[in-house]
Amino acid sequence: MNQQMEIICVGNELLIGKTLNTNAHWLAKRATTFGIIVKRITTVGDDVDEIAVAVRGTLGRKTKFVITTGGLGPTFDDKTLEGIAKALNCELGVNEKALKMIKEKYNMYFKEGKMEKVELTPSRVKMAKLPEIAEPLPNRVGTAPGVIMNMEETTLVALPGVPTEMEAIFEESVAPLLKKNAGQLTFFETSIYADGIMESALAPLIDKTMHDNPHVYIKSHPKGEEREPHMEVHFSATAKDSKTAKNHIGKAIIQLSDLMQKDGGKIKIQKKKGSHY
Repeated sequence: MNQQMEIICVGNELLIGKTLNTNAHWLAKRATTFGIIVKRITTVGDDVDEIAVAVRGTLGRKTKFVITTGGLGPTFDDKTLEGIAKALNCELGVNEKALKMIKEKYNMYFKEGKMEKVELTPSRVKMAKLPEIAEPLPNRVGTAPGVIMNMEETTLVALPGVPTEMEAIFEESVAPLLKKNAGQLTFFETSIYADGIMESALAPLIDKTMHDNPHVYIKSHPKGEEREPHMEVHFSATAKDSKTAKNHIGKAIIQLSDLMQKDGGKIKIQKKKGSHY
């Protein structure tokens, strides 16, 4: 079964460094916890052609899930759906279901006293213009609906760039799809910390441990200075159930710890905050 996913983040503000791309980090973390493998994260500007190229690339790689963030709002630079439509070679049109969602949201704002009147201006109707094969996803936090397109090999989801809106739509409408596709797959991770061993000395020990434990991915992260090395070693595994994943990681930790101690490292094993292990 294909459990691969790609993330496409849209926005000039990301490319010029004005906005930190927290959406990519959050989505990658959430998808990974479900057993989904994130293969690529791409950032493009508010440009129809660039968006289209990025989307076509994911389709060419036959990625199972593609999630875009940003560019669904009412302003001139919100061009994600236009770029997706170009990539899919289909037309944009007003989706009546999406339009109803938007109208209901503005009616709610009016009743709450946040608007003087309800008016579906061209900018507001723009948020209901979806690719012809798309279905809207409810946005309980904001106004612009999310969008989902189911194709033969790929499910493409477009989410707003506002983090609270993106996260709400993901949890309600996207997370169940990822969980269903992943089945019983479980992701686990933890870290150990090592003092007194340089990363260059640690590298061959990690290579050997990963060779002997092919189901575990191990990555070193230097936290100290070269003269006083303090190393975080991160272990992660995706397996059919939690017991198997824990066993894989446990064996790898024991082997690498033994190898480091033989090499002179002072080992302190500590669970990483937020670990699933």
